[in-house]
Amino acid sequence: MTTLELTTPALLVDARALQHNLATMAAALPGARLRPHVKAHKCVALARLQAAQGHRGFTCATIREMEGLAAAGLGDDLLLANEVLDATRLGRLDARVTVAVDSPETIAAAARGGVREVLIDVNVGLPRCGCAPADAGRLADLARRSGLGVRGVMGYEGHVVGLDDRALRVAKTAESMELLRAAHREVGGELVSAGGTGTYDVNTWATEIQAGSYALMDTAYARLGLPFRQALSVLATVISVSAGYAVADCGLKALGMDHGNPAIAGTKVWFCSDEHVTFGTGDEAAIAVEGEAPDAPKDGSALRAGDRIRVWPAHVDPTMAYHERALVVSGPQVVETWPIDLRGW
Repeated sequence: MTTLELTTPALLVDARALQHNLATMAAALPGARLRPHVKAHKCVALARLQAAQGHRGFTCATIREMEGLAAAGLGDDLLLANEVLDATRLGRLDARVTVAVDSPETIAAAARGGVREVLIDVNVGLPRCGCAPADAGRLADLARRSGLGVRGVMGYEGHVVGLDDRALRVAKTAESMELLRAAHREVGGELVSAGGTGTYDVNTWATEIQAGSYALMDTAYARLGLPFRQALSVLATVISVSAGYAVADCGLKALGMDHGNPAIAGTKVWFCSDEHVTFGTGDEAAIAVEGEAPDAPKDGSALRAGDRIRVWPAHVDPTMAYHERALVVSGPQVVETWPIDLRGW
């Protein structure tokens, strides 16, 4: 099958770009230095490729992700980097399970659910989960008294990973990791778990980096000048053409939009609706059309209903979660179909 035969919108993964990204990250953060975050792709097939690169530990955001990886034989070392108040499903897994905790309530839930190991989750600047750094030692003591092994600390500098200015990313990451390392001195343990794709080469303080988006990438991270390629796109069909603009069948329900509009090479996206993306076809537009020479884009005025284009999402994680399957492509050829089988909770 080729991309011209697919029902659109269709989620595409470029095989060559993906392999480049996996190899580039494995060279930068070999083995246990990277704990890939599967929330970015929710796909066992892609997790297997990451494991084949030597990354046998995984970060998860949901119990469903933990269960899916364990069932697939990828349960060597699974971290649920999220607080839960019912851990009974986790305690049943045939896997090494570690859970983030940041309160007496989440510690009690882990112990009650049969979880054996935890990380103390520390707020390092992102106002989300995590205890105050000064409380980390007290919580670690409580966890140990509750019969839990404390492996160390985690803290996500999510307010930093997308900063355009690299020097500012470095400075702000250092501030966040100063808080995390202070907490670690009180907690102990072998792990200082932190980071993401935007700080994978900046955060030299953490023992492991929880990057996920690097494998597929999106336009938000692409602007940072990272050495990873855009592997994820949504194939769309032009369904309506008007003077100065056109509409394709790929909208809010096929794209993660919290990081802004998607991109279409050679033109400007105007806006997205539920099932539509509207984009300009003015004099300066030169749009790559699927099935035609990539180095000979169409003038906007030559675009026709039925032409197929690739739409590049701004945020990979929710985009993946909106789709049931990803089609791995080499040029126009579909070479594999991957179920996005870790969706849900």
